[in-house]
Amino acid sequence: MPAAAHLQVPRQHGLFLHHGIDLGDGSVAHYLEGREILRSPLAEFSRGEPVCEVPYPAGSCSPVGVTLRRAMGRLGEQNYNLLFNNCEHFAHWCKTGRHRSAQVESWLPAAVFSGARLLLRQNNHLEKGKELALRSLAQLDQLRLSLQEKLEAELAKAEARWGEERFAALRLAAQRLADQLAEVEELEERLRRQFEPGEDR
Repeated sequence: MPAAAHLQVPRQHGLFLHHGIDLGDGSVAHYLEGREILRSPLAEFSRGEPVCEVPYPAGSCSPVGVTLRRAMGRLGEQNYNLLFNNCEHFAHWCKTGRHRSAQVESWLPAAVFSGARLLLRQNNHLEKGKELALRSLAQLDQLRLSLQEKLEAELAKAEARWGEERFAALRLAAQRLADQLAEVEELEERLRRQFEPGEDR
């Protein structure tokens, strides 16, 4: 893989994709599953799974040196957020200067999600803003239910296949996913309180 390539690798049996930036020396900068941005050997990043390069349209990426400086400059950061600052947001920002996550955008239409987030920040009480936020609440609820179903299904399969001893490591990964679900629920509740019909703040 070339230096500054945006790499992705499957995680949790393909349930998620993990993203990072190839630093050109056999190491990868990546947000380690909700903890911090690390520099890891490629083998550690891949965990034995196939690694592929994420393609970008011609002319859409920053120069290699800029991408590498961005990646190196954020090593050690601990501001992970599933919806707003995950591993894919980090890799895409290094490549283009813009935070984006196709995985998140596949759960929630980007325009609705961005609009609801902006309205929440600005404390906007216009009627159209309330309608948009309420639609976003319904989509957040769908996202939460979908994540819960995936979590329960994966746990059931793993416990049946591996038994209690090997299941312990997956239980920790499941706890991280549960923490991410809690973030979705918190955002949903904040939106619900902010835009409750008839509420005037």
